[in-house]
Amino acid sequence: MSLADLSGDILSYIITYGSVALGVTVFLAAVGVPFPSTVFVLASGAFIQQGVLDLPTTLAVALLFVVMGDTLGYGMGRLLRVFMQRRFGKIERWRSAEGYFQRRGGIAIYLTRWLLTPIAVPTNWIAGSSGYHPLCFLAYAAAGELTWLVAYGGLGYLFGSQWEVVSRFISDFSGLLAGLVLLAGGVYWWLRRE
Repeated sequence: MSLADLSGDILSYIITYGSVALGVTVFLAAVGVPFPSTVFVLASGAFIQQGVLDLPTTLAVALLFVVMGDTLGYGMGRLLRVFMQRRFGKIERWRSAEGYFQRRGGIAIYLTRWLLTPIAVPTNWIAGSSGYHPLCFLAYAAAGELTWLVAYGGLGYLFGSQWEVVSRFISDFSGLLAGLVLLAGGVYWWLRRE
């Protein structure tokens, strides 16, 4: 089964079973299943415009499920904290990176929910393993996911039947942007190392 077939099946499930199908899909994507979840959010916006889905229910269910998925990813990182501390805790660079994440992690969590989505799952793990405060994580994750659902669902709503064209552009742009951020981070790390 190809990704296109699977995506078509998931879209059919969303039409048939409504917001719960979307919720399960974004939950699975949030824990790391490689689903093109932004595509489904865009499509759901178009389905809301067409009267297939209800806006308040869809938004509430999708937000609840995606935040639960993010929290599960955070929890997996939290479980690895003891191992990570034992393995890397005495290394100065590790402690420095943890401190930096404690100070600036909120913006990383927020932006990876809606703008840099390809690196959202690793960010959840890093937040958990670095000991980032759970309530702060939850607040930033919920704010970012709400931004994602409203922005991309809104685009699907606005563009209606053309949501697939918008989806391709956003998928390409998001991957490129995440790649550039990772490249810039690598260059910065390399230059600081010298």
